[in-house]
Amino acid sequence: MEISQGVQFVTFAILGVMMIASALGVVLLENIVYSAFLLGGVFISISGLYLLLNADFVAAAQILIYVGAINVLILFAIMLVNKTENFAEIKGRWIRKVSTAAVCAGLFGLLSTMILSTSWDISTISASVIENTTIELGKHLFSDFLLPFEIASVLLLIAMVGAIILARRDFIPSATKTGDGFTTSLTLPEQPRELVSADDK
Repeated sequence: MEISQGVQFVTFAILGVMMIASALGVVLLENIVYSAFLLGGVFISISGLYLLLNADFVAAAQILIYVGAINVLILFAIMLVNKTENFAEIKGRWIRKVSTAAVCAGLFGLLSTMILSTSWDISTISASVIENTTIELGKHLFSDFLLPFEIASVLLLIAMVGAIILARRDFIPSATKTGDGFTTSLTLPEQPRELVSADDK
């Protein structure tokens, strides 16, 4: 093994451990803010793996889009919507835990089988043999993957609008019926001088 291959192997091992540990923290920690920060660590680790594969543009896009935009948006949505509530114990909660563990174990087995059965030899169209990955990605993005790209942008817009609505739900006043009509908690009381007509002055 050459020195460069040894450095790549050690770097891959460090990034792999970081990604797995951060992903476990996202799932297992009860504090959702810490989970969001660890999600950023997962994205950064994946970006490092892209660099090892010579996919420089994808690595930069991973940091700019996922860490710099989506993860920050998630943090803002969590901090705006997060409420301290005491949740009551749900009956049959262990059934949900067992079913969730079974689904996770099934996904882990499926992904492990795919990894072991896939040939990881460098092909003629991999990023390591392409001179300019940005041009190739641009060609595929605006030809083969144009529809998924546009759908993803619409979904992100819907998520952002939903986060704004959830964050402002406490500011929606409840209307109460009075003799003069409906009033809300934002209705300002009339000043006494406004109740005096012009003839009484």
